[in-house]
Amino acid sequence: MTALFSPITLRDVTIRNRAWVAPMCQYSAVDGVPNDWHLVHLGSFARGGAGLVFTEATAVAPEGRISPEDAGLWNDEQQAAWSRIVEFVHGQGATAGIQLAHAGRKASTYSGFTAERGAVAEDDGGWRPVGPSPEPYPGLHDDPEPLDAVGIARVVTAFGDAAVRAVAAGFDVLEVHAAHGYLLHEFLSPLSNQRTDEYGGSFDHRVRLVLEVVREVRSRVDDGVPLVVRLSATDWVEGGWSDDDTVRLAGLLRDAGVDLVDTSSGGNAPVRIEVGPGYQVPFARRIRTEAGIPSGAVGLITEPKQAEEIIADGSADVVLLGRELLRDPHWPLRAAYELDVDAGELWPAPYRRAAR
Repeated sequence: MTALFSPITLRDVTIRNRAWVAPMCQYSAVDGVPNDWHLVHLGSFARGGAGLVFTEATAVAPEGRISPEDAGLWNDEQQAAWSRIVEFVHGQGATAGIQLAHAGRKASTYSGFTAERGAVAEDDGGWRPVGPSPEPYPGLHDDPEPLDAVGIARVVTAFGDAAVRAVAAGFDVLEVHAAHGYLLHEFLSPLSNQRTDEYGGSFDHRVRLVLEVVREVRSRVDDGVPLVVRLSATDWVEGGWSDDDTVRLAGLLRDAGVDLVDTSSGGNAPVRIEVGPGYQVPFARRIRTEAGIPSGAVGLITEPKQAEEIIADGSADVVLLGRELLRDPHWPLRAAYELDVDAGELWPAPYRRAAR
C-alpha cells in the first residue's frame, strides 16, 4: 500500500485515499441552485477514484456569492439539489465534502464567462458587498459596506445554518473557506482589516471572526462530522498575513475542533507569485509539524510520484488537486496504475474491464 492510497480517518469518517478534489468554482448555478452540470462535474471525480470530492465555494448567504452564478446553501431548494449530487458521489465510493464560503468585498463580480469583467452593478443584478473595512479590493467595488456587530453575528449564524443544511443533505465533511481574499481572510489580514474594535488591530482580534465561525459550525453539527478550514498561508505582501500567522492560527483552530487545514495562499491583494511544482507544499508542512494538526497540500501537484512523496515524507496528510483533475478526472486511477497499486475497487463496475 502506498501512502497516497492509504485511507485516512477524521473523526467518524474514513476516506478511501488521500487524493482529494480541491474546491473549484463553476459559476454555473441559477439562484444558488446546483444543477446537472454540478452533478456531472463532481460525479466524474468520484467515478475517477478520488477519495474526497469537495464542492466549489458554496455561499452561505445570497450576498456571499462571488458571482450571481455561484452555488449556495441557504434554502430548501438548494439543499435538495445538493442531496441528489451527494447521493451519486456516495454511490461511487467517494466521500462528499462541501466548502462553505462568503466572498466579502470580492462578491458581486462577473464570472469571466462573458465579455464583462470586474464588479456587477446593482442595476445589472449585483449588490453592494460587505467587508471588515471600507477598503475595496483593487479594481472591484469602490465602497464595500463595513460589517457592524449585527452583520458579523448574521455571518456567523449563516455559516452555522449552512452547516446544518449540508449535513442534512448528506455531506460527510465540512470546509470553512478562510482563504483567497474572501470575507474570513479579509478579517485575518492587516491589508484588508483596518478596524479598531474587537475584530481588528491585533492578531487575536483579527482571528476572532474565523474562530467564532468555526465554533458555531462545530456546535451545530454532530461531533463525528470532520471540519476542515482552508487558509491562505501568506498574502505574499510585506505587512500582510504571513505563514507565521498561519501556523499560530492553525494551533487555535486545532483547539477549536478543526481536523485539518487545507493550505493555499494569496488572493487578498494583486501580486505576482513565482509558482512551480509543489510551491505551496512547505506551508502545509509547517502547519503539520509546528501546529500539530493534519494538513492538506495544494498547488501544481500534477504527477502521481510527486503526490506520493508529499504524503510519504510527512509534508502533508492529503493532496488536493484542481486543474489536473479538470484535465483528467480519472487521475487517481492513473496514479494507482503508475504507483503499482491494486485499484480494482476504485474502478466503477462498468469500467472494470479497462482495469485488467
